[in-house]
Amino acid sequence: MEKFLVIHYNEISLKKGNRNFFEDKLILQIKRVLAGQAFDFLKKISGRLILKLNERSDVAAICGKLKKVFGIGYFCESFLSSPNLKILKEDILDLIKNKKFESFKIETQRSNKSYPLTSQQVNEKIGEYILENLKNRKIKVKLKNPDLTCFIEIVENYAFIYFEKIKGAGGLPQGTSGKVVSLISSGFDSPVASYLLMRRGAEIVFCHFESTPQTSIASIENVKKLVKKLTEYQLKSKLYLIPFLEIQKEIIKNCKLDLAVILYRRIMVRLACEIAKKEGARALLTGDNLGQVASQTLENIEVINQTAEFPIFRPLIGFDKEEIINLARKISTYEVSSAPYEDCCSLFIPRHPQTKARLEEVETEEKKLDIEKMIDMAIKRMKIEEFSL
Repeated sequence: MEKFLVIHYNEISLKKGNRNFFEDKLILQIKRVLAGQAFDFLKKISGRLILKLNERSDVAAICGKLKKVFGIGYFCESFLSSPNLKILKEDILDLIKNKKFESFKIETQRSNKSYPLTSQQVNEKIGEYILENLKNRKIKVKLKNPDLTCFIEIVENYAFIYFEKIKGAGGLPQGTSGKVVSLISSGFDSPVASYLLMRRGAEIVFCHFESTPQTSIASIENVKKLVKKLTEYQLKSKLYLIPFLEIQKEIIKNCKLDLAVILYRRIMVRLACEIAKKEGARALLTGDNLGQVASQTLENIEVINQTAEFPIFRPLIGFDKEEIINLARKISTYEVSSAPYEDCCSLFIPRHPQTKARLEEVETEEKKLDIEKMIDMAIKRMKIEEFSL
């Protein structure tokens, strides 16, 4: 029997008038991810995609890549049979007769509503046929937690048989939700936040503030490793490395120490906005988590927001640390984020940072700085690195 991968999406199916746009984006992303892999064709049929495998297909490699494609709900390594019930029965029997099981069930999904039998009728007729032809095995039908589930999809003129559903990444296809600039560090939070926005279809441009030589080069190397990991989900990434040490020194030299962190963050937001303009992005992204550190109290977040020219997304705002770390493990950023590092925000931290900053006071302190000159100098000295699979 010919082999296929039947690819299902869930959220895309709810898009109604825009569904073709999302489906086409998903097809494009899959083709990009599978560049260099052997298969015959990929096409759309009745609310799913089918990918025809051949004798040169590396099925394990293809499945591994598909698991990281946003927009896929699940997919199945399937055998092509026929909607003809006699042929379908015989094919299923041929596929399962050498499998070891004591209980089984048949689960049919009938998308072709002109098919003469209901899904339940197909289940019953094929179940009876299996019991009759394997009666020497003493097997039985078991609807809950059977040893073997045989899935059947009858769609258009196809009938697919499979035994496992492989979970996909979910979400929306890459490139369907615009471009966002992520302020990324070596820690746990911002890489996870970036992943969550990627999963919503956003293309992420990364922006990292570094304070070498005052901090170790390890921080930059860790960020590069994190971006490389995240690039597995969007194929190509760009990382802006922005020098921040001189800006920090000016703030410490001229401004109130208890407001230093807020002043750092406000200038970071301004710089990230410049990157957003350059990249055509429509929003910024941070790993902020409400109340986690001094700069992330509600009052301080409000003051930091005041300097932004774009919306700032904070997808982790209500997460606890355990939830964030579990996600980091899931997306394979945990080990890199666990490595020892220093980042610019760990420098020149006051003993008692302000947790309820007032905008008027912060703006008064900023008047002591030549912010336009700072930003211009940082932009001129920044470096850009690109990543691709």
